[in-house]
Amino acid sequence: MDYTAQLRDLARRCGVSTSYRGWDQAEHSVSQETLRRILDARGIEAADQAHVARSLADLDDAPWRRMLPPVIVTVAGVSTSVEAHVPHGDPIELTLITEDGDRVELPQAQVWVEPREVDGALVGRATFEIGSHVPIGWHTLSATTTAASGEVTKSQCPVAVTPARSSANDAVTDRQRSGLLTQLYSLRSNRSWGVGDYSDLADLASIAGEKHGFDYVLVNPLHANRPAPPVEASPYLPTTRRFFDPMYIRVEDIEETAYLPHDQYTKVRRSAAHFAKANKRTKRIERDASFRAKLEALKRVHRVERSAAREAEFQAFCTREGSGLDDFALWCALAEKHAPTSEIWLDLASHPDTDHVTALRAKLAVRIHFHKWLQWICDEQLARAQRVARQSGMDIGIMHDLAVGVHRSGADAWTLGDALTSGVTVGAPPDNFNQQGQNWNQPPWNPDRLRELGYAPYRDMLRTVLRHAGGVRVDHILGLFRLWWIPEGSTSAADGAYVTYDHEALIGILVLEAERAGAVVVGEDLGVFEPHVQEYLGSRGLFGTSILWFENDGDSPIAPEDYRRLCLTSVTTHDLPPTAGYLRGEHIALRSRLGLLERDLDEEIARDAAGRDAVLDLARARNLLADDASEQQTIEALHRLIQRSPSVLLGIALVDAVGENRIQNQPGTDETQYENWRIPLADDNKKAVWVDDLVDHPRLVSLVKALRAAAPPE
Repeated sequence: MDYTAQLRDLARRCGVSTSYRGWDQAEHSVSQETLRRILDARGIEAADQAHVARSLADLDDAPWRRMLPPVIVTVAGVSTSVEAHVPHGDPIELTLITEDGDRVELPQAQVWVEPREVDGALVGRATFEIGSHVPIGWHTLSATTTAASGEVTKSQCPVAVTPARSSANDAVTDRQRSGLLTQLYSLRSNRSWGVGDYSDLADLASIAGEKHGFDYVLVNPLHANRPAPPVEASPYLPTTRRFFDPMYIRVEDIEETAYLPHDQYTKVRRSAAHFAKANKRTKRIERDASFRAKLEALKRVHRVERSAAREAEFQAFCTREGSGLDDFALWCALAEKHAPTSEIWLDLASHPDTDHVTALRAKLAVRIHFHKWLQWICDEQLARAQRVARQSGMDIGIMHDLAVGVHRSGADAWTLGDALTSGVTVGAPPDNFNQQGQNWNQPPWNPDRLRELGYAPYRDMLRTVLRHAGGVRVDHILGLFRLWWIPEGSTSAADGAYVTYDHEALIGILVLEAERAGAVVVGEDLGVFEPHVQEYLGSRGLFGTSILWFENDGDSPIAPEDYRRLCLTSVTTHDLPPTAGYLRGEHIALRSRLGLLERDLDEEIARDAAGRDAVLDLARARNLLADDASEQQTIEALHRLIQRSPSVLLGIALVDAVGENRIQNQPGTDETQYENWRIPLADDNKKAVWVDDLVDHPRLVSLVKALRAAAPPE
């Protein structure tokens, strides 16, 4: 084999695609340079033919160099084989220790495998069986071997036994449930500080459940941003996915706020009053001003002495979150002082355990404590929001959104080290939706290192997101199967390749952690994907996602009666205009102004109009839409149309329910091109819509009435 063929063979062996199908339906070959750089980012040598040959040999020898695999992820009710490696001829015993402390001696299977010479020594393989009776949970596999010399060697690895299916998902398939989809920052009240907050979320859940009979509220990712302004606008580009954003804290709802000295309390209330006008503005959300004022108020409240009981609760929270919270709070304290571009992150503070950072842990103790306290307050207010949601009659409640990744200069990239891959970013290849491809500027999980860590960073992230959630939407769940990696410095997002992940392990752990939280899981499975993806998600009981405008089989829309059952179906999504704007073709006009079209404008307009009219014809054919219908009546008809689907979850975008027509996010653009993630909620008259307005908002009431009238009897 020549170098090129050998390189491509190595790439395929490592789960790196050597070609992909583009939006033009043609097969595109991945360049040699892209393959080499992606392999290099994973620590796999491929610079020349000798390096490739050595890397291929290492792939074969790697399992034989370990007594036990790094981690085992299996499914409850299924027996699993475990391959253990020892010096040839040495005896070995395997014991499974469950998380409850029970010990199970594993039987050895009668499987003979020829020993293998590795690094100059003969290594044998023994096969054991983990029985189908082991309960779900995180267990430990312990191996012990004794050499002829009497020397005893031990090894351990985690074992995750995951549910075959999500019982929380299965429990909500008895009928069709509906929920509101909203961007929390955009939804305010006269009590907000210019940005929607956790208390606004609780009020929304109460109104949506008690007044309108919705079953859940799905919000944008609430992951933490930078610890001080300026902050990133996109909720899908957080600094961490494990912890939450203090910007959403309602200062007045913290118990200790009431115990501020009079002059300090007055300052807090004066800050809140400053945002009375901002809450009414509909042009732009000003996060930085809001967060800056909140931080000043939160610093005052943090200094108030807590009761013994409250202090015990805080300490219990810190103990539960452990070193992950410690390191995140440390990063926050450092990031307050040093910009993301500061040289300190490359040298003195390149990771949490440098000598410089270790010395700063004591010096920055007060600030570290403050940031840990902020996370406790977030936890408290999110717990209340979910509690209120369930009390309002919702059987799901708050559904969180898990972003695809994190900022390259953020807390996770710093604290998790090589679990995230440097030198590459995540994105999407060119497709019909964005014909130039997308670069999300996020470092991907390193599949090799993540497995070496027993998937602990991934598990810990899921636990935090799910703790006070009735459900979770996993953005781009396709990323648990494969991700589009783009080497840094590439001129185009098309200059990338797909990297595959162990989806059975990642999906299994997701199902396990959601099972323990009692949370429903929805996977956003839009875009380019392999056919088996949706089949596998369905086999584990997880829900997919359908968007009315995207459901077609080529030139014709799919009848809603033929949609998937295990699915959350909605008319629109945050990456499209609200339905009012979509009906006007504003997404085409905007993409044209921004230079994002690959086809001729007239051709795009014609194709879009044809697709839109075909969907409207479906509604007319079912007597849901009159020829002379108003825009509001058309929007209601389209929601009644998706209600005809067998999908167990319906999503009603709040923007559709109040008449908003501006898009929240135009993919492929930055803040210099469009006000992404900064659009406050307003109605069709450009008047701000507050949470309290939703009690009797005419358009929302009318839409709910239309859906109830069309709903089949339970």
